[in-house]
Amino acid sequence: MKRFYVIGFLVLMAFDTLAQLSFKQAGNAALPLEFSVDWLARVFGQPWIYGAFVGYIGAFFSWMTLLKRAPIGPAFAASHLEILSVLALSYWLFNEQIGWPQIIGCLFIVAGIGCLAVSETQEAAADGTGGDAPGHAGGHPGAGSASAGAAHLAASPDAPARHG
Repeated sequence: MKRFYVIGFLVLMAFDTLAQLSFKQAGNAALPLEFSVDWLARVFGQPWIYGAFVGYIGAFFSWMTLLKRAPIGPAFAASHLEILSVLALSYWLFNEQIGWPQIIGCLFIVAGIGCLAVSETQEAAADGTGGDAPGHAGGHPGAGSASAGAAHLAASPDAPARHG
């Protein structure tokens, strides 16, 4: 299961990174910004805009697949790893400068994801499910997964029937 998470989040990060870098390239090629037919032709005449579409569609399907199994709290935090990859690739591809505020922000992102992962691991060990109980989306409301808990309750056989 851990391999599923690692591969899934790497695929999500790759699609998100593709989308962001493609938008940067498409935006640079479409300058100057103006609301006209010529500007739209410049935007959609660039292959980078289609890379952005592929990135967003791929990220959507990756995210939906991950949410079937991953606890929502750590999953949401880990879904922001593309900030690290976009920052690094922007430095390399576009010669953008990276300062201490960006580096410290990246460290906070990684630390937050690590804290949520440890919390989920400890919770899974405490309840004995290993985090993979059938139908359980994982997480706890304190980690931002109230919707996952509500979905789990709504799907349980003891839940009252809904009409509508």
